Amino acid sequence: MVTATSAVLPDGSNGGATSTTSPPTTTTTEAPTTTATTAPVPATVAVLCRDAWGARPPSGEFTEHTIERITVHHTAAVIEDNRLSPGFTRKHQADHQSLGWPDIAYHFLIDRNGHIYQGRPYTAVGDTRTSYDPTGHLLIAVKGNFEEQELTEAQQESLVAKLAWGVGEFGVAPTEITGHRDWAATACPGESLYAMVESGELAAAVAEEVEGGPATLEVSCGEGAIALVTAIEAGTA
Repeated sequence: MVTATSAVLPDGSNGGATSTTSPPTTTTTEAPTTTATTAPVPATVAVLCRDAWGARPPSGEFTEHTIERITVHHTAAVIEDNRLSPGFTRKHQADHQSLGWPDIAYHFLIDRNGHIYQGRPYTAVGDTRTSYDPTGHLLIAVKGNFEEQELTEAQQESLVAKLAWGVGEFGVAPTEITGHRDWAATACPGESLYAMVESGELAAAVAEEVEGGPATLEVSCGEGAIALVTAIEAGTA
């Protein structure tokens, strides 16, 4: 944060000269004050690694790709209790692998309290049950069914930060962020989330975040990350 302080000059006067017929004349001069400003600060985007949330190993080979666009999804299951989020992530992975996919379909997932989970490598093409080719797409899934519920404030903040990282990392313009339904016949990412995409609200928030400079991705693993997942499941994080 860079803060500008107000500068105020001492009062000026006529040097104390007086007259027997009139009181001393005093003049006051003040320098213009400046308004405090805050410099944008680059975001650090913390991500829980796969080992922390209990991911299985990939069950097959990935197809490599280069990210050219960013697409937002939802997981389509209503979640009100965030303690269920790590378990739902494991369930999604098992479900997706049962379809013959090598791993969970998405590259990143965001829970109700704003925690971000690492999915398949973003160097690997994602998977979809719908009829579009996800080659070149960075897939970010927000946990919940946004046909029936709203994003939490924490989810919105983490989504914007994650998208800002993607924009900087892959050179995608904020205005080119899309929803799954822009590419296939689907309700995904749900009406309330897609409204943010369609209106430009999400792009504007990402553009503002990007003004702070390139965001840094910080993948958290080890005992601390496992303890955080345990706290999420206990309802204390």
